[in-house]
Amino acid sequence: MSDEENEVTYAHRTKTIHYGSLEEVERQNPVGPETEILNAKDGAVETESMDIEDNEQEAKQELLEEFERRKKARQIHVSTDDTEVKMQLRQLGEPICLFGEGPADRRERLRQILSVIGQDVIKKKKEAYIEKKIKQDQENVTWYHEGSETLKAARLWIADYSIKRAEQRLKLAHSEGSISTAVRNAKLQELYKKSRTLSSHSSQIGDVRPISSCQFSPNGQMLATASWSGLCKLWTIPECQEVMTLRGHNVQVGSIVFHPEATLSADNAGICMASCAQDGSVKLWSFESDEPIADIEGHAPFRVSKLGFHPLGRFLGTCCFDNSWRLWDLEAQEEILHQEGHSRPVYDIDFQIDGSLAMTGGLDAFGRVWDLRTGRCIMFLEGHLKSILTVNFSPNGYNMATGSEDNSVKVWDLRRTECVYTIPAHTNLVSKVKFQPTGGHYLVTTSYDCKAKIWSHPNWAPLKELCGHEGKVMCADISPDCKYIATASYDRTFKLWMPEQ
Repeated sequence: MSDEENEVTYAHRTKTIHYGSLEEVERQNPVGPETEILNAKDGAVETESMDIEDNEQEAKQELLEEFERRKKARQIHVSTDDTEVKMQLRQLGEPICLFGEGPADRRERLRQILSVIGQDVIKKKKEAYIEKKIKQDQENVTWYHEGSETLKAARLWIADYSIKRAEQRLKLAHSEGSISTAVRNAKLQELYKKSRTLSSHSSQIGDVRPISSCQFSPNGQMLATASWSGLCKLWTIPECQEVMTLRGHNVQVGSIVFHPEATLSADNAGICMASCAQDGSVKLWSFESDEPIADIEGHAPFRVSKLGFHPLGRFLGTCCFDNSWRLWDLEAQEEILHQEGHSRPVYDIDFQIDGSLAMTGGLDAFGRVWDLRTGRCIMFLEGHLKSILTVNFSPNGYNMATGSEDNSVKVWDLRRTECVYTIPAHTNLVSKVKFQPTGGHYLVTTSYDCKAKIWSHPNWAPLKELCGHEGKVMCADISPDCKYIATASYDRTFKLWMPEQ
């Protein structure tokens, strides 16, 4: 036998039934369904046969389903509005736009998707979206409860007090408005010039753990600091010498504030300060003892994040992690208002200079302005993408600032009931916002990016960047005479800043 006859020869014979296009057949049957293998070397013929009937039936079924899908796709009506097409794609979890895709291509892609999954899916998705929206709206509903006679008396008292304060504020604003524009601008430029020369006057280690809060006394001669060690301390200004250590909290203290008349007309043995802690405890302090003179109970086991005195000092507002904030009458020694309205914990509170309004910011990314005379929410602050961590009223009575975990600061106008400016302030969350106390001509912001910044009003241009802390800046305050700015940090220090002489 010759060498050629010893070679192995493979012969392939394919039997094909034509029931569709050639391309479909090649896609369904890349290899022949029946193959005969001839092996000349063994001198025998081996035949492997496959049953083609099952394969043919499956292929036929797939083609029929494909024809049916195309027929169904031609009958599906897709909106010619590109915005609606994108919305439907988003509801289906599909990308709203592919690279190089135009409106017509997008409509055809939606049509093909609907031909596969069916139009009923869009209806179900839309119904689920509507239900989710209704649920969210229900969570944001403000609930009002019937109040006590004590609350009614307090509202009347606040109304009488706030009307007089508003009259004084408007008279002051009118007198300032009578000053010529050139003189006002000259004063502002001088103020901004001083702000640009701010530098570190002193730095003091305040505790063995991070300092969470600081505030100047009403006379500007002392600074109170609160720490995660549970201690609160009083320091002299500008020497930064420790005067007193307040012992009473056992866990992290979130905030300490002075009574509005402390160091002025209030009795040193009376209520001079208030502090709150993570375990829900709220304590009242005097200047004559390092132990609390009273405890406010009713928050535990929920955390109390921040608190603030009403301008006259009779009421104390507290922010609780049970999604509510409380108003306490310190003379009657009872809770007179338990206000709900936020869908997540309330984190900060501030009172308007007149005493008629309170503003709260929550971890639900919303803020609310409350009329203390009627109990109604008169303005809903919506716009932040993440939790609101700090709020502050301007002394002009109508501007407000909110700082958020989304690294931005928003400025609101109560007269226009809207956000008038958004400051991309920091590269990390904003921990504190504070207006200049005498006129609101600038705004101080602090952040976890280890910086404090000063912004001019009303154009919100950056004036000065205060750098020096090695850790997150937790809080800041401005002295009543605007001579000093204090910042407290995670690095366990607080710093005093003042303009160069």
